[in-house]
Amino acid sequence: MADELSRLREENVHLRIALKSRDIIGQAKGILMERHGIEADEAFGRLVEMSQDTNVKVREVAENLVELRADLPQPDADRLLG
Repeated sequence: MADELSRLREENVHLRIALKSRDIIGQAKGILMERHGIEADEAFGRLVEMSQDTNVKVREVAENLVELRADLPQPDADRLLG
């Protein structure tokens, strides 16, 4: 019983990490789609290419892209609507 509980706890941790990774990757894909006018599949492909070119995990590439985006000034809403 204790082994099963331990296994389930470990599985829970891995699932939480996977969900967080999905959220970050989704945000990064959205940034690429908006900036470059591309579809989701192409955006993910670009993340994979960046990952392979830099030998960094896709999740980490996505985290860096999202962090960089947060540092950019927000676009002027009037200009976008106008």
